[in-house]
Amino acid sequence: MVKETEIKLRASRATLAALREHPLLKKRNKSGWQHTPLFNQYYDTPARDLAGAKVALRLRRDGEQFIQTLKSRGQSVAGLSERNEWDWYLDKPELDLGKLDDQCWPASLAELDKTSLMPLFTTDFIREKAEIAWGRGKAKVVIEAALDLGKVIAGEGEEEICELELELRQGEPAALLELACELAEGLPLMPCDISKAERGYRLFDAASYSLSLPAPTLSADMSLDDAFAALAWHLLGASQRLAEQYRWNGHWRLLAEWIERLGELRALLGSLGQAAPRASSRELRQGLDALLDDWRPRLSAGQDDETMRQAAPALFASELDSPRWGLLSLQLARWLLAAGWREGRNARGQRQGEAALVNWLSTLLADEATQLNLRSYQTQPLRLTEQQPRLERLLVWLRLARQVLDLAEADRLYGELAKLSELAQQADTTGAVAEQCIKVQQLRAWKALLR
Repeated sequence: MVKETEIKLRASRATLAALREHPLLKKRNKSGWQHTPLFNQYYDTPARDLAGAKVALRLRRDGEQFIQTLKSRGQSVAGLSERNEWDWYLDKPELDLGKLDDQCWPASLAELDKTSLMPLFTTDFIREKAEIAWGRGKAKVVIEAALDLGKVIAGEGEEEICELELELRQGEPAALLELACELAEGLPLMPCDISKAERGYRLFDAASYSLSLPAPTLSADMSLDDAFAALAWHLLGASQRLAEQYRWNGHWRLLAEWIERLGELRALLGSLGQAAPRASSRELRQGLDALLDDWRPRLSAGQDDETMRQAAPALFASELDSPRWGLLSLQLARWLLAAGWREGRNARGQRQGEAALVNWLSTLLADEATQLNLRSYQTQPLRLTEQQPRLERLLVWLRLARQVLDLAEADRLYGELAKLSELAQQADTTGAVAEQCIKVQQLRAWKALLR
């Protein structure tokens, strides 16, 4: 078994051509580009038990060589993935079920009849690969860059494969993100954590691609630093999956959720106070603001305008044809991996970052609730729009971390605040905003925050 660490970047044919001639890759290319056709047959049971167990089984023909591979799903965020992989070299193009023993086979499939495995879909593509190597400080980095162009075919459905894969062979995972960021500065490269196998399953069954990522497990005594990292990775990963699926099917709800996750990520970045000096995240916040400034008005217009809804997929495709979204996503991942929010913080910020989550969060929510001063908006509801960033900071922490608080009716508080935020952004809702302000203030949880 080997552990595979890679980043997958969706590209266009024009971008693949540009990558072959990219000055950075040319400078670091130690092998030249090697051209290889790869033919891959994936197997599962009729009930797709392997997919349910987060593993993929394939048989690959690489020239005259046949390779049987089992991969676990592993962890994947913003296209950067780690998964376990087992390879077996075979003499003929037939599965060797005897290789699938307890050392690699998931315990959850122990009772599965392996003879029920059947061909499900294929991923056939041309791979151009090169060994990219350079010195990073005192360490050497070796990365296999692969330009893949071909098709996933499942039954009568097919999808183009057009992507750059960067697989770490030597060095630290941060080097993958550094290289990806450098390449994405001038080329549209979209981090994408959907594997070729997942695309095959999605073609086989459109509902098989799971958008939801498991929410991070938070505890009251974990540090703010650890909680922030877990939540930020979660939101970044969720935004990537939503972007991929909206690109795939154009469903309006997915675009709305993508924008919502970006808004939550922006609110999270702005909530840490001295635990994250503003200079450490300035460029990231500006990038998120630019995206939100463009896409929130479109979302608002599309609520009542079918023409805007119909135009949105083409606008999103144009977004993906520019480097902005892919580069920002990679920069966020790189920043999180390096714990960049700690850079330049003072002793007080260090203490805040190390503080128990429940203590820091109770203080944050109390401060934000006090500064919000809902009573003043009962008579001036139109001015509540000025407090939208504060509402968003309250909401992101209440949605994702309220379970660590000893706060009665915390779920209800989140729901009523979310309704208030939604009303504040709508036209002709002044009376409803004033009433909702009163309703929130009457909640036991709100009163508890203000004590």
